[in-house]
Order: sequence, then structure tokens, then C-alpha cells
Amino acid sequence: MSVNITGDSSARLIDGAIPAGLLAAVRERRPLVHHITNCVTVNDCANITICAGAAPVMAEAPEEVAEMVAAAGVLVLNIGTLSAAQVDAMLIAGRRANDLGIPVVLDPVGVGATAFRTATARRLLDALEIAVLKGNAGEIGVLAGTGGSVRGVDSGGVAGDPVETARECARLTGTVVAMTGAVDVVADDRRVFLVRNGNPMMDRLSGTGCMAASVTGAFVAVTGDHAVAAAAALAAFGRAGERAAGGAHGPYSFRTALFDGLAGLSPDDLAGHARIEER
Repeated sequence: MSVNITGDSSARLIDGAIPAGLLAAVRERRPLVHHITNCVTVNDCANITICAGAAPVMAEAPEEVAEMVAAAGVLVLNIGTLSAAQVDAMLIAGRRANDLGIPVVLDPVGVGATAFRTATARRLLDALEIAVLKGNAGEIGVLAGTGGSVRGVDSGGVAGDPVETARECARLTGTVVAMTGAVDVVADDRRVFLVRNGNPMMDRLSGTGCMAASVTGAFVAVTGDHAVAAAAALAAFGRAGERAAGGAHGPYSFRTALFDGLAGLSPDDLAGHARIEER
């Protein structure tokens, strides 16, 4: 993230029992996370979902998505490798999810990089009820209209204050916004959470943003408070990154350790190490 988020004397630390309880709920209920996602990170998204304690399914054929999503606890849409047919499948699945009250997580990967991506993200936001919009700082800045830059699928940062950018995006879209970065920002229409878990090595891998959306989906599936779910998911994923960094020798050993770190993350560990502030 291009702008530092400093501490705030008015912020309060969220009780670690809250994210720990949600992690325990994911593992107990093992919700089905239906993904329509990109071909670059599809295997990583499936495996990180399993490591979180949920069950993944990757299905995007328009002929089956409405039937598949009806069995799911959450739908995760990721526009990383777009095609017109995939967009059609997202709309079919998303509308069915909305009809059934199944939450939808949207990851607008690379929005702002091309007109097609930007138009698709806005089309999905307009056509569907999105529970959580999870993106990097540049993507959220583009959708908020406050200034954001994207190079390919990587964030170039935001022009102004990240917290205000997330708040404005939440106001404009009517969704919970989860903006990832060195400090993750989660905003809805009345609250802001700052998540200070994570490790810089997470930025050296392709796909950690997509994986974060999958973990977010797993947590969203077990509670109606989608802002708390997103903050808890990002804290859990960030804590896994912290656990992974200690034994990693480079990006690829870190990747393996990241999966192991989340799979081995206990609710007690998360309760003791989650760093979520509410403003």
C-alpha cells in the first residue's frame, strides 16, 4: 500500500476470541465455497480453502453453475482471467445465489487495467448483491473513484487516505469493502477495521490476493456479519503468513509454508495473535 496507516488513539483492539470463534466455526461446519475464478491461481485457491477448513468447488460452466451454487455456503467471483462466457456464468451463479440468500464475494482483479475489466466489475456490482468486495488498494481506489492505479493485476496504490478510500467505496457500492495491503482495511457503512497481521513475503507470490478472497469466502459463509468475517479472515490469513515466514528460505518455500501455516493455525493461536482494530 502506498500510504502508511498510522495508529489511532481512538481505535480499540477487537477481542481475539471473535476471529478465533469464526475459524472454529469454519472448521466445524466446513462450508462449500463455490469459486468462479481465474486459471492462474485456481489450484492455490482450492487448497487454501481446504487449509482454512472449508470445502472448495471450482465450477464455471453456465449449464451447471446455478445448480452448484445452490449447494454452497458462499460464492466467490474472481475476474483475473476474464472471458465473456465466464462473465455470463458469474451472472447466472450470482443471481441464483442472491435468490437463495447465499453471500457473494467479488475479487475485481486488475480492475482499471483495461476497459473490459473495469466494465465487468461495475456490471457485476450493478447486477448482483455483493456481500464483500475484496481488492487491493489500486483496485478499490479505481472503483471508489478516488484515484487508484493498477499495473496488470498489481496495485499501484491509492492517491489519498486508504481508510477514506475504503469508506467511499463501501458507500458507493453498498458492500463491505476489504482492501488488502500492508495494513488491510475493511469498511462497511458504519465501521472500519484495520488488520495488522501479515508478512512482506506475501507480496512476493502470485495469487495471495486470490487466496485471501477464498479464505474470506469461507469466513463469510459462517456469519451474517460480513465485515467482521472479512476482518477475521484477513487476520487468519495474515497470521498464517507470519507463521510461514520464520522457516522460509525464499518465495516458493514460503508458499508451501503458507498453506501449512493456515492448515495448522489453531483458534487459540489466532485468538492470541490477531491484530484487528476498530475505528
